[in-house]
Amino acid sequence: MVTDTPTSGNRVVTPVATYRIQLTPDFGFADVITILPSLSDLGISHLYLSPIAAATAGSQHGYDWVPTIAPHSDGVATPQVADVLGGIDGLRALTKAARKRRMGIIIDIVPNHMGIADPAQNPWWTDVLRYGQESTYADYFDLDFSPHNGAQGKIALPVLASDGDLSPLRVDDTGNLVYHDKVFPIAPGTSDDDAIAVHGAQHYRLVPHDSGLIGYRRFFAVNELAGLRQENPEVYYATHQWIIDLHHDGLIDGVRVDHPDGLTNPIEYLHQLRADLGPSALIFVEKVLARTEELDSWLPVDGTTGYDQLRIVDAVFASEAGLVELTELHEMFTGETGDAQWLHDAGVALKKHTLAHTFRAEHARLVRAIRAAGPDLGLSAGPIFEATGELISTSLFYREDYPGLLPYYASNLASLATIRPELATAITVIADATASPGESTARLAQTTGAVTAKSVEDCLFYRTARLVSAQEVGCDPGYATLTLTEFHELNARRLRTWPTTMSASSTHDTKRGEDVRARIRMLSQIPQRWMGTVIDINRRHAPPDALTALFLLQNIFGIWPDDGQPTPQWFLRIHAYATKAMREGGLHTSWTTVNTDFEDAMAAWIDDATTGDSAGALTTLANEVDAHWRAEALAHKAITLLTPGIPDIYQGTQWWEDSLVDPDNRRPVDYSQSAKHPKSALITAALALRGAHPDAFGADSTYVPLIADGPGGDRIIAFGRGIAGSFLPDVVLVTARFTHSFGDDARSATTLVLPEGDWVDAMSRSRFSGAPTIGDLLGAGPVALLTRKQSRSRRK
Repeated sequence: MVTDTPTSGNRVVTPVATYRIQLTPDFGFADVITILPSLSDLGISHLYLSPIAAATAGSQHGYDWVPTIAPHSDGVATPQVADVLGGIDGLRALTKAARKRRMGIIIDIVPNHMGIADPAQNPWWTDVLRYGQESTYADYFDLDFSPHNGAQGKIALPVLASDGDLSPLRVDDTGNLVYHDKVFPIAPGTSDDDAIAVHGAQHYRLVPHDSGLIGYRRFFAVNELAGLRQENPEVYYATHQWIIDLHHDGLIDGVRVDHPDGLTNPIEYLHQLRADLGPSALIFVEKVLARTEELDSWLPVDGTTGYDQLRIVDAVFASEAGLVELTELHEMFTGETGDAQWLHDAGVALKKHTLAHTFRAEHARLVRAIRAAGPDLGLSAGPIFEATGELISTSLFYREDYPGLLPYYASNLASLATIRPELATAITVIADATASPGESTARLAQTTGAVTAKSVEDCLFYRTARLVSAQEVGCDPGYATLTLTEFHELNARRLRTWPTTMSASSTHDTKRGEDVRARIRMLSQIPQRWMGTVIDINRRHAPPDALTALFLLQNIFGIWPDDGQPTPQWFLRIHAYATKAMREGGLHTSWTTVNTDFEDAMAAWIDDATTGDSAGALTTLANEVDAHWRAEALAHKAITLLTPGIPDIYQGTQWWEDSLVDPDNRRPVDYSQSAKHPKSALITAALALRGAHPDAFGADSTYVPLIADGPGGDRIIAFGRGIAGSFLPDVVLVTARFTHSFGDDARSATTLVLPEGDWVDAMSRSRFSGAPTIGDLLGAGPVALLTRKQSRSRRK
């Protein structure tokens, strides 16, 4: 329920559900105001906005924010609300309109990095390039001025062609150094007609893009996003005062912190942020947790953005028996199982490769920090390089310096010393250097996170195709299934540890939208039918590469049009996706070494595999599972809405949607679609229950697993939510999984003992008590949302 408190003024304090909106130059604050009525009717309590700071011109996402010089600012550049979105006045108007509907606002903030693609658009970066270490902003960025940085102590900028040819350089009429379409400022007094001489006199050095040299910490491997030093109080307040002001002025109610793992000390940063925003502010962190990892209890936040719950809910809908057969299919076509052990081994190998080829500069900087942290033992850099490489490549987590993971880190060090005794001295040096927070600890953690993200989510997940719906951010495709017992235990634990964390099913970063994953997961229920379809298509049209074809076919099936007639726009989307997927996987082509012949061959294969008899086979299979994936998509949505946590709804997912990875999932949304859509109606009903029974979904609520009996008992997902201390829940959810083979006879023979009392389905208004059959409970639809009907005497 949305509540106000005496100390909160008109703030919306308690979230019911958030709604993520991707703002763009074509969809700003004024446009959001127009959809507030429908979002309010849906039951949304908080808008959850993508970054609102001024960003690089034309940015469609806002994560490349830049400081701007505001009027009456004495020429000082600071972060500002983006004019292209409506500016501060537009935000005020949006907040006022939202408050009238008792809705709050959460904004996405980006502390780790900022945009530097065009120095002319970033005054801080321009100043650094012009003045080097003497720049006012030199300490704002995580720069590498070491004489051992490979660029003679200058800031290495990887922008040149592989051959390093400087001949295209020129000095323009304004005195800037120009390389093709890139423009760089020059230091005072260094102007000259000889562009190469000018380049030699700068505080930066242009180097080949594939040289392995880079003079600043970046966001993962994105050269256009430079890391910031939030551990420096001056930097923190320069980048956060505007956010603090927005909150204190009542224009926002909280923040979503983008990629805190990239910071030097996330815990210290988040404690400062909490102190500045106050105890009532909502703070969520974009933290990707490993399967065996929990959000550290030291963090003063409300929770994560929900990938951990996405993994849990997805996994309970994947069939273990079907996964075994899909493993056999994968091995038949690729020669590899794609199972947990293969994924682990392939992941370790990829991390080593990524560290050596993509993060050489970061690795070298880490080793320098470790060697400088302790006494000189006469140990060369080689063993430390090798030992840190092993630690990074075998880590199961994004970073291991959180207090809860320190025992794992110590164990990892000890194991490595046992396995590689020749590295024992290096391991001791590393252990000493990282025994407490400092540069060595931070650089090890930051490099581990970057390597993990680029190796696993952005590469390995494009190199395997056992069940691609499980190859998702925050998921572990090696452990793609859950038993009902595990599912209930994880939800109960979530309620105990992080009851107000977010629950997501789609985000702007998911590889596939929730409905696409639901359809692909159906393949685990019909593995033999899928195997036959794949074999038939490949017999008709031999693919240039079996693994790539298997991977793409699952995604094609996931977005196959309902009428079986792909449109030209559909082909544009799947071809764009295939290009990105192939280059991310990097097996036959890549972003830096494009294999046009292979890409063209795969494009031709896609056209062949999605037309004629092959298209007919896909349509037949899609029709066979159509009702079932839709039922399970609704079940997935209902569970996400009512399990412990704060549900987050990504833009447009109140209707069926077929998004693939960005930018496909950031397409404009048609908000004119009907509120009577099955998903919209379900969301409205579920959120109404949350609003009507706030204590049953709060931090002190209960989660009660309900177990069905009969031949379909293992297919029924049911639980109750209630108030702590009460023996009876107030709300019960009942739904089914593995529905493809769950026929009427099995449904009629399967029963569920409901908690004591009479229960009413919020959607069908059907009444139940005792031990109804699943056939009756789910007779009106795939989800039953039950509330206990109170007696007349109790109502009095």
